[in-house]
Amino acid sequence: MKHYESVNEIDLTCDLWQRLAGAEKPIVLYGMGNGADKILAVFAQYGIEAADFFASDEFVRGQSFHGKTVLTYAQVCEKYEDFIIAVSFGSRLPEVLERIYALDGERELVIPDVPVVEDGEIFDLAFFEAHRTELAEVCDMLADIQSKRTFCDIIAYRLTGKLGYLRSHIVTPDEVYNDILHADRITRAADLGAYNGDSIRELAHYAPNLTQVTAMEPDVRTFRKLNEFIAGGIPYAVEAHNLAAWNDECELSFTAGGNRNSTAASNEALKTGAKIKIVQAARLDSIYEGDCDYIKYDVEGSEREALEGSRAVIARTHPRLLVSLYHRSGDLFRLPQMVRELGYTKLYIRRYEYVPAWDLNLLAVE
Repeated sequence: MKHYESVNEIDLTCDLWQRLAGAEKPIVLYGMGNGADKILAVFAQYGIEAADFFASDEFVRGQSFHGKTVLTYAQVCEKYEDFIIAVSFGSRLPEVLERIYALDGERELVIPDVPVVEDGEIFDLAFFEAHRTELAEVCDMLADIQSKRTFCDIIAYRLTGKLGYLRSHIVTPDEVYNDILHADRITRAADLGAYNGDSIRELAHYAPNLTQVTAMEPDVRTFRKLNEFIAGGIPYAVEAHNLAAWNDECELSFTAGGNRNSTAASNEALKTGAKIKIVQAARLDSIYEGDCDYIKYDVEGSEREALEGSRAVIARTHPRLLVSLYHRSGDLFRLPQMVRELGYTKLYIRRYEYVPAWDLNLLAVE
């Protein structure tokens, strides 16, 4: 497997979807649910057939998925002499990752990349070639060789689905918070997409001088958990807002699942009658006053709008930024370009261990 340090070195002539469309071996999906549904939708576009579905033994109870009985891995091995495994869910749990890594050693295994958001473009070969120039420009502006290698690994992974590209650049939060963000200098912060307080807790672990956090979380159930975390007793103040981070004060249609996949609703979701809630949205600029040392953006595909809505805070205080890059295919080049335009000269890309290529972050410091 070839690794790259420059986008211009990437010379693939076939992407994962094209390869699967021409595969002679049966393709079996590992996992069922929303992730599998998204992959099957792309399969339909390419004329790819899923021969069967299997799940981890503890989840197999004779259920069916898309008209097929969900099998165990052992049953798949009995049914097919050889097959391709397509992983169709996401996880960071060590025991789950070890299971995937073991399967990769036994069979041909791929992890198709589909955007987290419902209306996202697929990062296929056509998308790559259409945006090669922008991707190359972003790669060139990154501050260190590890960022460039990670960036190119993610492109290669999205085009091939190969697990090896996800395992070669993993870092720990220690490296991000200590070596790049210098979290010991952070006293005031904003957490956009605060979820249940887990990212605030993580920041506080590395930022002993933290005194104030402004948190925005749109999902009602998750916001309740955030308030429970705050009420549990913490040595810093948290000002929590049940708001979506956006570029305007308005109402948004939102798919509210009480989890990290709650996103601003796409037109398709509105048409199909998906579970929709109306949430209030606001600019960070409208609620944040004073100095700010750090802003985290993990807003499930609305990072561009959230950045636009915090331009005044950024211009006034020049905080360190952590911006999620994995929700949309175009985030990989559009968000770094935007952050660069906001005046940041040192841009890093780092990723924590996760399958698929989630927890990919842009770190910006001056």
